[in-house]
Amino acid sequence: MPQNPDTTAITAGRGDQSSLSPALWPSTVWEAESLDDATKRATGLRSSEFYSRFANPTVTQFEQAIAELEGAEDALAFGSGMGAVASLVLALCGQGSHIVAQNNIYGATLSFLLGPCARFGIETTLVDPTIPGAFAAAVIPGRTMLVIAETPSNPRLAITNLAELGAIKGPFTVVDSTLATPMGQRPLDFGIDIVLHSATKGIGGHNDALLGVIAGEQDLLNDVWSYSVMHGACASPYDAHNALRGIRTLAVRTERQNKTALTLARALESHPSVKAVFHPFLESHPQHDLARSQMRYGGTLVAAELHGGFNECNEFVKKLQLAHIATSFGGTETLVCHPATSTHAGLSTDALNAVGVTPGLLRFSVGLEDAGDLVNDVTNALQN
Repeated sequence: MPQNPDTTAITAGRGDQSSLSPALWPSTVWEAESLDDATKRATGLRSSEFYSRFANPTVTQFEQAIAELEGAEDALAFGSGMGAVASLVLALCGQGSHIVAQNNIYGATLSFLLGPCARFGIETTLVDPTIPGAFAAAVIPGRTMLVIAETPSNPRLAITNLAELGAIKGPFTVVDSTLATPMGQRPLDFGIDIVLHSATKGIGGHNDALLGVIAGEQDLLNDVWSYSVMHGACASPYDAHNALRGIRTLAVRTERQNKTALTLARALESHPSVKAVFHPFLESHPQHDLARSQMRYGGTLVAAELHGGFNECNEFVKKLQLAHIATSFGGTETLVCHPATSTHAGLSTDALNAVGVTPGLLRFSVGLEDAGDLVNDVTNALQN
């Protein structure tokens, strides 16, 4: 029976177990009944009771929950978001392959594509996702294996047109949907082949689980799994257990944090010290209508550019009382970071300029504090 995503977050990934809390399987290896049984497990597809690099029952339960939330046939978990990115790219690409990616993608993903991938003979073409048809125009028939987008983008929260991306034929299309979570949008509904998350962020939601996950068609994910076993970026059952707990409250956390994020964005937008504010559901966002058409929520992140550049940013964050200086997002505490010197520190000045990461840009990850208290904390720090 069809149900609301908020309900799915409670019911997903339970299987046939009667325990309301997921079982934690810390074992890395299981005993076989015979040599024939050992061979069957070693050669089986994603054997869940063989060796935890292949699969683990707790991790499998987390994967099933993500698949249900995304409306996917299957999901595959990894030790981190970048573990998911690296495993996916290297599973599907090789020397001579071509990738199309948006130019304002997450800094570590961009560094991976332009660094190790280039060294392995995998070419990447970067495109501006705000230009209609840019992704499709860059595809090289017979060579392009992946088209990779991130929406909303990190850290300026630009929006990529999912329907346009899903209409591309030939290469596999991948969307990093970390900032939205499955509560905010479902890229597979738009024809995308694979959705990717750093589940460390909003999905886990408590800053205590390091995980990546992809979801999509089962046969395609099995191909990625066959490589991932060798790559070794396997997910920890402890982190999967924590993330399953996080999923149970994902809907209520997302609703509260998104509402507060928009409140904070509007307060910042009216402050004289702030040059520009970015949040997909702000009416001033250049892609506001597109965001509203494909997203259920606008996200828990707010980006703000201060007039005074780095020096003003540095003084501002020292005065904050509630918000913490940290580089992650999606947790219960409000965090603030300076992307140019943290999340995007590995990029050159030209690369930073290309993605709009200026010295005055700050990124807020909105937590579960009272909205009024958080706005007061931020505005007081700006005024002092």
